[in-house]
Parts: sequence; C-alpha cells; structure tokens
Amino acid sequence: MNKLLACGWLFLVVATMAAENFVRVSPRDARYLELSDGRPYLPIGLNMVGPDAKGSDTAGGLRCMETWFQKLSTNGGNFVRIWISNGFFDVEHARSGVYDEAQARRIEATLALANKYGIRVKLCLEHFRSLDPNYKQTWSQKLLHRADRGGPAVNMDDFYTNERSREQFKRKLAWLAQRFGNRPEVFGWELWNEINAVAAKPESYVPWTQTMLAELHRLTPRNLAVQSLGSYDREGARELYRRHSLLPGNDLAQVHRYLDCGAQWDVCHGPVDVLAAGAVRELLAFQPGRPVLLAESGAVENNHSGPFKLYAKDTEGIILHDVLFAPFFAGACGPGHCWHWNQYVDRNNLWWQFGRFAAAVKDLDPPAENFQPSLPAHPRLRVYQLQGRQTLLLWCRDPRNTWQSELAEGQKPETLTGQTLDLGTALQGAKVHQVKIYDPWQDRWSGGVLRNGQLTLPAFARSLVVRIELK
Repeated sequence: MNKLLACGWLFLVVATMAAENFVRVSPRDARYLELSDGRPYLPIGLNMVGPDAKGSDTAGGLRCMETWFQKLSTNGGNFVRIWISNGFFDVEHARSGVYDEAQARRIEATLALANKYGIRVKLCLEHFRSLDPNYKQTWSQKLLHRADRGGPAVNMDDFYTNERSREQFKRKLAWLAQRFGNRPEVFGWELWNEINAVAAKPESYVPWTQTMLAELHRLTPRNLAVQSLGSYDREGARELYRRHSLLPGNDLAQVHRYLDCGAQWDVCHGPVDVLAAGAVRELLAFQPGRPVLLAESGAVENNHSGPFKLYAKDTEGIILHDVLFAPFFAGACGPGHCWHWNQYVDRNNLWWQFGRFAAAVKDLDPPAENFQPSLPAHPRLRVYQLQGRQTLLLWCRDPRNTWQSELAEGQKPETLTGQTLDLGTALQGAKVHQVKIYDPWQDRWSGGVLRNGQLTLPAFARSLVVRIELK
C-alpha cells in the first residue's frame, strides 16, 4: 500500500515479513529468541535513535534512516532500536496527551523501511528524565507534562504514581498500539530508556513499570515488552538490575554497560570483551528464566560525558567487534548492541563488522543446542566456549590486544602462531563431523584437524572463531 507523506514523499510498503513472523521467547529454550514459525532469531544490529536530520525534514530523515538500514541489512543485520520519543518521531511534542498524526506517519514510514530491509525494530517509548525547568540536562526534560502547563504531574514521582497520569499514559499506549502494535516489524516495545536515571524513586517507577508492561502485553500480545536501566557500572545498580531482570512481564533481561574510565567498577575501565561478557554473566546468574541481552554498549568519556575520543582511531572496529561477539559467547541471546551508530559505526564505516558476526553464526539454531557457556583455561588466549548438542563454538580472543594497547598506545595486534586448544574435555568422546575455523578480520574460513582432542589454530590476530559440528 502506498502512503503519501505530508512532505509529498512517496513511500512503498514492501510486505516482506510473513504475517506470523513475530519475534518471541523460544519455547524450546527460554534463554533464546525465535520467530513464531519456529526459526531461530538472533538480533544482529545496534541502537539507532533517530536520523541525522532537522525535525522538520521528513524526507531527509527517512533517507538517512534508509541509508543506515540498507548498510546494516547488506551486512547481515536484522535489528535496530529506535527512540520514538526522539524529536523526529515524537507524537506528543506540542501538548501533553495530544498526539500528532504527521509524526505517526514518520514512524509508519520507518517501519515500512524496516520491513523492506528485513529489520525488526525495538520501539523505545520515552527517555525524558525530569519535569524541572532547571534540570541540568535540557535534552531530557519534557515540561509539557507539568501540571502548570496542562500536564498530569508536578514531578517525576507524581508522573508515575498519580492515577490521572497513569491513565493518560495507558491512553498513549493504546493510541500507539492501534497504529503499530502486533506488527511483525516490531521486535518489541520498550517503556523507557534507562528508567533508573529519571528524577524519581524506584518505589515510584518499578510498580509503574510492572503495570505498563502488563498493559503492553494486553494491547500488543504478539510483540515483546521490555524495560531498560542505566549502565551497570556500580554496586548500587546490582539489586535494581536483579529486580528488573526478574520482573513479571519483562520479556528480556536487558543490560547496558560501557567502557567508561570514570565508572565506579574497575571492570568498566578494561578490555571491552571482559566488561561485555561479564555483564551478561551477572544477569544470567540472577536466573531470570528469559533471554539476556546487552542492549547498549560502546565507549564513552568519563562518566558518560561524551563519545569516546579514541573512536576516531578505531578504524578497524575493535570495540564494536568485542561488543558483538563477547555477549553471545557468554550466553546472551544475541550479539551486543552498540551505541554511537552515527559518530562511530557509520563515521568509521564499520558496518562490515555485523557481517562478520553474522557469518560466524550462520545457520546456527541456539534454542536447539542447549548451549552451556564457559571460560576454559588457556595459557595464552581468553577462550569463550558455547557447548551445544550438535555444535561446539569457541571464540578465541588475544587478551594482550585491547583498546589500551591498540588505540591508546598504538601497538599493532600481534600475529599469533602455533596456538593449540585442548578440546578433549569439551568433546567428551563425541564424534566430530567437521571442524571449521573462521577469521572474522579476514572474512576467511578454513578447515581444522583434531588430533587426540588437540586443535592447532592457524595464524591470526586479535580473535578467531572455531566451529565444530558434531555427529
């Protein structure tokens, strides 16, 4: 069906996603996702909040989104996260409780683009943090919700707790669900970006979250419903993360964590693969009974004061590579999702990194494998292992190659030769059908030979993937 946008931009909706092709938590293994036709689904993509375009430029904004979608899709990507509270999409921008149909048509056009390129979209509904006009972060104010400006609340605690405000938010959910709910392009709905960063108490926003997750499930039962918290980088966040990971109706246990040298925890200052994998392991340890996803990651200046200055040197994408590979090999339901899609990924033309992850996991069915993640000891490598029923997967990372060594100190990655993996314990006498080795930096597959459980790796730098298919 063709839709003529307000600016006169003609957009063709291409129906490429089957009517039953929704993303769901797999009934075969609740740690992973699949489509409603039973095919496995790994969300390969990134955060993509909104276009690099002025709010009034509908055609330019949609062209920008299409350019990014096309680059991602060409490289095996199938997922993005968008903030529909971003100025380009925000339907509630003029008056509290009044919704703009013209803005809704931008969301409609973006979902049609996602359909065209085979991409599922997580729609984040809100990101504002304060109703105080003196709040230091002006980008996160939404003053139209103040009672003295016609809104339903006097502050953020009141926004989450008073009945008028709650009922108004439910009406907004219903308005959005009528237009975009129960569509296969929609990966899921996210209530808020980092709700623990708002100027309110957990006693206000946690019950609100539970209420609104239930409302989303009622309105859009075919789409996932989720919530997000801020960067998992300090002791004070642990209990809240545990609580949210176990919250009824929260379909994914999501975690945000960045390389941030100003963070309280030392793990956030070190190798990106370690901080990314560690976040996943902590949430898995909560035993949430649902998939775990590293939903935001990347690198920032101290205490999230800006994008990482060393991004400019990361022309090979070593940070993005670790964000993609480490979470999945630690037991997450997919790769990690990077932030700074425009200032880092697109500016450095790193879209090919998504293709390398996609190649490493091609034709893999995680829910069928019952993967068990582990970190087997190795004298030289950091080895991430996923042991499954039909597949043994290993990601081998050179621990001496880090953002510090390569980006800060300018050391070239070492070429490692003669490294051997002892896989006897992992294989436990299983019959091996095929050994394949993938170099994601060269995009090259090669064969391997097991001798008495020992596998000698080809020469490589930074990292290597081993995929062993069992009989």
